[in-house]
Amino acid sequence: MREVEVVGVRVDMPANQPLVLLREIGGTRVVPIWIGAVEASAIAFALQSTPTRRPLTHELMATVVGALGDDLERVEIVDVRDGIFYAELHFASGAVVEARPSDSIALALRCGATVYVAEDVLDDAGLVPESDEEAEVERFREFLDDVDPEDFA
Repeated sequence: MREVEVVGVRVDMPANQPLVLLREIGGTRVVPIWIGAVEASAIAFALQSTPTRRPLTHELMATVVGALGDDLERVEIVDVRDGIFYAELHFASGAVVEARPSDSIALALRCGATVYVAEDVLDDAGLVPESDEEAEVERFREFLDDVDPEDFA
């Protein structure tokens, strides 16, 4: 398993499909995962620490986990098959729950949990950005500073 950082969400054109971008810590690979608009908004809200008037689903999940006396320790993106990614939530109690990566990432951001990607997933789905792509990732980070999560609704 390799630790990754959540770079952010963006909309892939021309398909107009949101994706979350994960970058390998201590390495060069990035992993794009196509996600739904609702999950993109949830991740963007969490990355920007945008308050909500009422708890969103992932905020509710984080509150329930805490109320039950457990902690989300880490999220693992464990597999990719036919372009579909699979993840697991790992709790302090030892419980492991299968979940979609998008939900897992949104929850991890709210719980302060670390996100990991399996080495074979990085090998299969990871991309090594060229220098132009690295500049694009930096421009994307700047875009995230100005984007409103409701832009993904």
